[in-house]
Amino acid sequence: MDRAELARRLGAEPAVGEPPRRTIIATADPESFRMAFAAAVAAGGPVFLADPHWGARERAQFNALVDQADAGAADGRGWLMIPTGGSSGRIKLARHDEETIGAAVAGFAAFFGGRVVNALGLLPLHHVSGLMAWLRCVLTGGRYVDGDWAQIAAGEYPEAGDGTILSLVPTQLARLADDPAALAWLRGFKAVFIGGGPTWPGLIDQAAEARLPLAFSYGMTETAAMVTALRPAEFLAGERGAGKDLPHARVDVAADGLITIRSASLFRGYWPESMALGEWSPGDVGAWDKAGNLQVAGRRDALIITGGEKVNPTEVEDALRGAGAPADLAVIGLPDERWGEIVVACYRGPARIETEERAWGDGLAERLARFKRPKHFVAIDVWPVSAAGKLDRSQLRELARTRIGRATGG
Repeated sequence: MDRAELARRLGAEPAVGEPPRRTIIATADPESFRMAFAAAVAAGGPVFLADPHWGARERAQFNALVDQADAGAADGRGWLMIPTGGSSGRIKLARHDEETIGAAVAGFAAFFGGRVVNALGLLPLHHVSGLMAWLRCVLTGGRYVDGDWAQIAAGEYPEAGDGTILSLVPTQLARLADDPAALAWLRGFKAVFIGGGPTWPGLIDQAAEARLPLAFSYGMTETAAMVTALRPAEFLAGERGAGKDLPHARVDVAADGLITIRSASLFRGYWPESMALGEWSPGDVGAWDKAGNLQVAGRRDALIITGGEKVNPTEVEDALRGAGAPADLAVIGLPDERWGEIVVACYRGPARIETEERAWGDGLAERLARFKRPKHFVAIDVWPVSAAGKLDRSQLRELARTRIGRATGG
């Protein structure tokens, strides 16, 4: 499939005799996005996706990138720029094209045993998860239906249809997990993909008990979404983790835990640069379990080093939830003159009473070593997440640092 064929599958006729043009797509309306995307693919030239909900800072970063001249090879590759926040919090634009997208779609369809993919979409189309959910349907001749999370959260559940898949972020699943009608609705899907952040053990156990067809995966913007996945049948049989390689990818874990990826869906570099990547490491660490499933521990640079001891934030977050802390929480490291870094737990919403926070900490005594336990609990009124539901840890650190400074007079 070349770019012209992709345009035709999207319902647009490739432009003939017209110079390629640069296109920016920044709309929250799914129908407007699809029309603009089809026209941009047909027109030729680079295509830039933008989050319409960005603030002034993010928009300025994006505009500065778009204004740069293409430093890549003039081979027609890497024409689609998909935004990603990256570990630094600064926007990057991962370069994709019809080949990387086509490989990701073919690998997905083969892995899940369906030549046709049908989906109910809840995630924004400018984000790789939402975009690929739609393109899987387009390129396999399947059915894609726009969903409305506000209606679902209010208890209005659209018909799933046979063989339909759905993608949720963990907080959405948690919102539905206590409603019997919602659970019955979720059981009607072929697969319910969970992404956008780590899912805590209590929620996983609750979903397993409810016999939900969950599918966990590992992937990112740079790989055109998932490169490993756990099938629903494997989840319901008791397996856990991010699953095994999809047909188009190979994921390796080095002796030190660093994950590297080889994949036909691997991006062509970050705009404006272009590069041929034989393999790529996102900076995550993990391991393979006895069942051959990938267990991702998180980013290597997200580890907190306090007093010379390493702390995995995910481990502390899971333990806090088990001790009764809210589901919406995140553990971060903040600079400290004495310890190098200190462990801080942030939670969403108004501040709880001190005795309640102390109870969460006391609940960790039998679960975690003392150096892993948070030295501060910080309430965050406005939880900093992207439109796709991913936590912005860089912004969270700034908010937490400010709150602690006010509380201590620093």
